[in-house]
Amino acid sequence: MTVLAVALLGVVLVGAVTRPRGLPEASAAIPAAVVVLAVGLLSPQRAWAEVAELGPTVGFLAAVLVLAHLADAEGVFRWAGGELARHSRGRPQRLFLLVLLTAAVTTAVLSLDATVVLLTPVVLDTARRLGARPAPHAFACAHLANSGSLLLPVANLTNLLALKATGLTFLGFAGLMLLPQLAVLVVEYVGLRLVFRTDLAAPAEEPPAPEEPPLPRFAVAVLALTLAGFAASSPLGIEPVWVAVAGALVLAARTVATRRTRVLDVLLAASPLFCLFVLALGVVVAAVTDRGLGDLVAGLLPAGTSFPALLGLAAIAAVLANVVNNLPATLVLLAALGPTPATGAVLAVLIGVNIGPNLTPVGSLATLLWRRVLAARETPAPLGTFTVAGLATVPLGVVSAVAALWLTLTLTG
Repeated sequence: MTVLAVALLGVVLVGAVTRPRGLPEASAAIPAAVVVLAVGLLSPQRAWAEVAELGPTVGFLAAVLVLAHLADAEGVFRWAGGELARHSRGRPQRLFLLVLLTAAVTTAVLSLDATVVLLTPVVLDTARRLGARPAPHAFACAHLANSGSLLLPVANLTNLLALKATGLTFLGFAGLMLLPQLAVLVVEYVGLRLVFRTDLAAPAEEPPAPEEPPLPRFAVAVLALTLAGFAASSPLGIEPVWVAVAGALVLAARTVATRRTRVLDVLLAASPLFCLFVLALGVVVAAVTDRGLGDLVAGLLPAGTSFPALLGLAAIAAVLANVVNNLPATLVLLAALGPTPATGAVLAVLIGVNIGPNLTPVGSLATLLWRRVLAARETPAPLGTFTVAGLATVPLGVVSAVAALWLTLTLTG
């Protein structure tokens, strides 16, 4: 039965990575979850408990995807592209730094999916319009979609799972992860600048006058208030999904009324099939965990929150993320840590599953989606370049982030 559970997880992951004939990720995950129940790998009660546990997190994911779609319809990303072009002054190195910072902010506020799907095309268009080589800026978006998701709970689905495991407030989480996030940003900047030094040194063509789309004040205000709402509601025990839904409803009312988008587009932006994929994946991973993988992983995890222990947790998490993808890895590792894990242990795991996927193209679903975005725009993303960029940033990024986390935990007690 253990072999069957692992085989089903393999089928789900292969289906999500390859998407044969363009089928959605859920096309493999839902049948696999049905088989899990049909053959008794998981009881219906256990499966329902897993779905109920993931429900608020998945609901939040849907709401944030809608928020990102509405922000795009309101022109937030067009405005960002205009600002990137204006402030870069035609200099590729300056554009690269601005793209890296913009990707980090976009990931933190609107999640890594917004950075991959909405910001990356804008960055590519901006680089080409300025006559700069697109590769450094495209890779900055890919890397910061993953490694830039440490700061806020809303940045990544893995963060929401970790937040629930630790019991931290929104601001408490951000306070502990601020220094690790800054450390990773420095590593990413230096590492990617080194890897793409030739592209960034190439002189840009004479750029045309940059477009200056107006600042979409209403949309930016709603996003800012939504972010503030996350921080304010967390100590009150209000799930972040309700704040995200409220922000999405307010912004949707205006965006639909002004015909910048349609109701159908808003519903599709919630990506219901992907949400079903996450729930079905949770059921399959629960079956694998209960059938022995959880005990195996638990036996490998170091105990305590010393620097070597935190580094070991992060390293194991990074490796597992690149083997089975970061979302299943997070579910398995959190289960292996037990019902009352140490906060430092959970955050070390989070560092591994968020930074680690930059080492291989299959480490996270966001990276796979980024490759599709580049393919649609005929922008190459060679495996060799991806690997070199990962080796230049991931190992040092993990060590730096863990060191910063250990220092923060030590100083805060």
